[in-house]
Amino acid sequence: MIKSTEFAYFTRRDSLVSILKGLIFLGCYLASLLMATAQSRKEIDFNQAWHFKKGANNYAKDVGFVGEEWLDISVPHTFNKEDMQLGKDFYTGDGFYKKHFFVPDSLRDNRLFIRFEGVGSVAEVYVNGRFLGEHRGSFAAFAYELTHSVNYGEENIIMVKANNEARPDIIPVNHFLFPLYGGIYRPVSLIVTNKVNIKVTDYASPGIYIHQEDVSAQKATVKVKAKLENRGKELVTVDMVAEVKDAEGVPIETISKQVSISPQGETLVEQEVVMKNPRLWQGVKDPYLYTLSTKLLKDGKTLDEVKQPLGLRKVEVRAGEGVFLNNKAYPMYGVTRYQDRWGYGNALSHEQHLEDMMLIKEIGATTIRLAHYQQAEDIYDLADSLGFLVWAEIPFVNRSSGEEGDNAKQQMTELVRQNFNHPSIYIWGIHNEVYSNTPDGHVAVLSRQLNDIAKTNDPERLTGSVSGYGEMERPANLSGDVQGMNRYYGWYEGKIGDLEQWVKGLEENYPHYKVMLTEYGADGNMDQSAEHLPTKRNPVSGEFFPENYQTETHIQQWAIIEDHPYIVASYLWNMFEFAVPMWNRGGVNARNLKGLVTFDRKRKKDSFYWYKANWNPEPMVYLANRRDYRRTVSKTTVQLFTNLTAVKLMVNGEVVASGREGVNDHHRVFDVQLKVGKNFIQVTGTSKEGVQLEDKMEWVLTEN
Repeated sequence: MIKSTEFAYFTRRDSLVSILKGLIFLGCYLASLLMATAQSRKEIDFNQAWHFKKGANNYAKDVGFVGEEWLDISVPHTFNKEDMQLGKDFYTGDGFYKKHFFVPDSLRDNRLFIRFEGVGSVAEVYVNGRFLGEHRGSFAAFAYELTHSVNYGEENIIMVKANNEARPDIIPVNHFLFPLYGGIYRPVSLIVTNKVNIKVTDYASPGIYIHQEDVSAQKATVKVKAKLENRGKELVTVDMVAEVKDAEGVPIETISKQVSISPQGETLVEQEVVMKNPRLWQGVKDPYLYTLSTKLLKDGKTLDEVKQPLGLRKVEVRAGEGVFLNNKAYPMYGVTRYQDRWGYGNALSHEQHLEDMMLIKEIGATTIRLAHYQQAEDIYDLADSLGFLVWAEIPFVNRSSGEEGDNAKQQMTELVRQNFNHPSIYIWGIHNEVYSNTPDGHVAVLSRQLNDIAKTNDPERLTGSVSGYGEMERPANLSGDVQGMNRYYGWYEGKIGDLEQWVKGLEENYPHYKVMLTEYGADGNMDQSAEHLPTKRNPVSGEFFPENYQTETHIQQWAIIEDHPYIVASYLWNMFEFAVPMWNRGGVNARNLKGLVTFDRKRKKDSFYWYKANWNPEPMVYLANRRDYRRTVSKTTVQLFTNLTAVKLMVNGEVVASGREGVNDHHRVFDVQLKVGKNFIQVTGTSKEGVQLEDKMEWVLTEN
């Protein structure tokens, strides 16, 4: 383990160029810090002018990296953006980060904190050679106080060692289902507060918790719980003010309460705001957001202020009926999302997160399962503003070592406290596909403990656990309010249509259980095609995963899902392809091909348009199987995905007789006759508003 003395050695080897760049940055940085003294709280971008070097797998045999030059970087940054996306030969170990920063003497009477939104996967943090702490887990934020570790009026150095080795005591315990990218891969901020402040180090949460009660169109009761600290020497009396503003920033409700804050421990304060005739958060239909500000005022001066989103809503899951938002049935059109992408790893920008969410919006989804870990704060903010209901979970997934209990509990606490105020989140996920032989086994007991942590921290939201088996009575099941099941009929087992018999069995035997289909789908390689569906498959080591098999899986299984309201919500797997460094399947190394959009986000598969036709009311027509353009049979069928009532199909300029309905009214099948050579296929239709729509493709028939 590299400790502070070794970090000091690395620091002494700084190049002159590196130091000069750091000093240039300090001029701008100093100005930002000085401005902070005039405000109640300042969160300063801490992402620029970092330096990085990668370590070695075995320090006893190779310490040559010590003499290497530091690279100038900015964060977010990962040191695995290439190797983990190419195969099994990827680096796991240490990456070293350092940054010079200046703290003006004028900040002596303030408090300083450093907040990391995510470091993969174990982070050791040092300031001026002093060890601040270690955080275990790649996906949650964490914060440390710097007040007593910095030198005021001088340059300071922060050092971070990030390690991404899989460990049995940290979830996830392996790299099998998804990679643990190493590095400071999410943003960093420096937070400056007064000595009297809303708590920053409560598991890096906002320090305030917004509870909603009796939410309706007539009124809503909002209770605000705040954790306050006083690091002065005297008892301080302040006015704690809760102010609600509408989406335009106009104050509509304000309440105040006088509070005495002790210099010992923390002070917990509650306030209650009753809002009359509120505008409710209605999901994707109307994701209306208020802002709730919590302020601490002393003699009219704001000592601290924290702003949080406020979306007023009531979410219920009713067994056998569905999900109800504000007492109305809410369509649960669900996708899952992993956070990495080709060429970037998991070090993504705001624009990239936004692009993902807009693609999810385009397909017509209304809910997202954020698998299998806590995701970027950008994602939860975007879900709030776009209206997606979110299943949020921790990475207790795939395997259990028996040693991960403490860390799983830590990560569950972090997930709930850090994201408590997001109106989009409606359920906390406990585990995914981890098992026990008996109800008293490690996973079963730990799952119940995780459920208790979630319910203790947040009694108002649902919890859920997920099994990879279709049996209700498995020992690790039923620890949460909702039972999720992952079913890959037609891929890992059985036939595509077997999904229907499975759900019918549950309907008959467990009619009062809340059940969600939390994963389903199949791999599909856009660069592989087949005129006919393959009758044999090898999903674990096969090299031929033609896209049209994935398409057929989703066509048939969505039709089954929508016919069975017993499945109160479903989540297709996956919205985007993602890296799996331990796999080599479907003709692409280190890739899970079940995504409906390619890893680089540049191409959309046929399945994407199938769901868009079913979920998104925007008028559309789409001809499927366009990449299966090499044909050998002249009499064949054309599949059309559309939400129009009247369409016309033409082959080589001739109108084809009306197509028949497929699995539902968004699916049309046309019997066509191809000629040898090129065949031009076109579909046209008119929306209710009179807009003309069309789609085209070309198939080539070869002579027998």
